[in-house]
Amino acid sequence: MSMIYQTTGLVQTTDSQRRNVSVFKNCWNAFQEWRKWERLRRDLCSLSDQELEDIGITYGEIDYVASNRNTDPRGMRSAG
Repeated sequence: MSMIYQTTGLVQTTDSQRRNVSVFKNCWNAFQEWRKWERLRRDLCSLSDQELEDIGITYGEIDYVASNRNTDPRGMRSAG
């Protein structure tokens, strides 16, 4: 019986460690994504209105563009 308990205790510890590592990885990945968002937002905010116009966005669209890096902001404007 003690052998079964010791093995089960080891498995629980391993699962707990995996969960802790997974939580840490998720937090680290979220932090890295926030840093990318913040860097892009800062860089876009430092551009002049003319430079923003040259790349097809306005100052008011910076947060949207930074949050949706894979989306073309020109697609959200109405045609016409």
